Amino acid sequence: MTFSAAEFYEAGMSLPPDVRKDVALRLLESVESDDAIDEAAESWLQTEAAAAYDALRADPSRAIPGEDVRAEFEAKWAARS
Repeated sequence: MTFSAAEFYEAGMSLPPDVRKDVALRLLESVESDDAIDEAAESWLQTEAAAAYDALRADPSRAIPGEDVRAEFEAKWAARS
């Protein structure tokens, strides 16, 4: 049996969230080696994360309280449902 990408996606979306997460991670691992993921994470840390850290150290008033960040993520997540 062969599924189109759209059919596979729709079937996957009917799974419980914890199963979807497991399947998504397993699929990602099947197309990207752990080395590629490690390299991408290292590149992000050395470029974007380092620049954001430097900007925050230069101007601490830019800091956003963790509670505010969490509330924003939770609101966005709730809006998806």
